[in-house]
Amino acid sequence: MASALVTPPGDALVEFRDLRFGYTETEVMHGVTLRIPRGKVTALIGPMGSGKSTTLRLMGGQLRAQSGAVLFDGQDLTPMTQPQIFAARRRMGMLFQFGALFLDMTVFDNVAFPLREHTNLPEALIRDIVLMKLNAVGLRNARNLMPSEVSGGMARRIALARAIALDPELVMYDEPFSGLDPISLRTAAKLIRDLN
Repeated sequence: MASALVTPPGDALVEFRDLRFGYTETEVMHGVTLRIPRGKVTALIGPMGSGKSTTLRLMGGQLRAQSGAVLFDGQDLTPMTQPQIFAARRRMGMLFQFGALFLDMTVFDNVAFPLREHTNLPEALIRDIVLMKLNAVGLRNARNLMPSEVSGGMARRIALARAIALDPELVMYDEPFSGLDPISLRTAAKLIRDLN
């Protein structure tokens, strides 16, 4: 008799069930099952090319599993329509490997971007939220700068402020510490712990 894998309510925020995924002829994942508990910091560690970024893209619905299931808060992302995926993504934040800031926008407008795109909040409230998020990453006074005027470590923190602008249930960090000096690395690690 086969038994079904049941997710207890509130237990796992993200779950892969017997997942298979590949790019053209190269299979990257085969039979992967994993559970990421709600409210915990979980790290994916491995060498370059081992599938860490692919795993994050599958979690965020940017890629679709070829078989198996990718569950976010108990709902399978795999069969979802594009509008359903977009709705799920509003509950997620992503800190991209290289920050992915908009170079033609100020720091303030970079952080405000998801709020303006995904909410109907008045500009005064957006301003308060942006300043609060910039303050959380220690960069409130950088709001009028352009991305070209900040260091790499500052750019990462700005990207983090943008990733948490909508108070997501899940924040994904792709290589959050690569290229950071020891002081910036310590600051980033503390921010990740504090935000959890």
